[in-house]
Amino acid sequence: MKKVSGSIKLELAQYREMAAFAQFGSDLDASTQKLLNRGARLTELLKQAQFSPMPFEEQTVSIFAGTQGFLDTVPVNAVVRYEQAMLAAMRSDHADLLKDIRDKRDLSKETTEALKTALGAFSKTFA
Repeated sequence: MKKVSGSIKLELAQYREMAAFAQFGSDLDASTQKLLNRGARLTELLKQAQFSPMPFEEQTVSIFAGTQGFLDTVPVNAVVRYEQAMLAAMRSDHADLLKDIRDKRDLSKETTEALKTALGAFSKTFA
């Protein structure tokens, strides 16, 4: 989890700083727009329903998807729907990956590559 969530703190801090700055400026360069868009999606991703704890391995996969750019093309208002559909697909099609993350509590190089492949395939089918 630390490997996956390490960059999210920095990205969200940059997002909040840029969001405050963007209120005063109208012309934003492409990198600033990208940062603001990713920050908005990560913020939506971190919202969790009350009294609905999420298992460790599912939290890891969700945060991984957000920090690795798999949500960058998903509209902000569809992030929750994406996350629910993605986790359902992971549970049904890639239970072995979730089990590996849960058991090892670490993302090996092989698990990371398999996760990227699975998320890439899912992202192509998400409408």
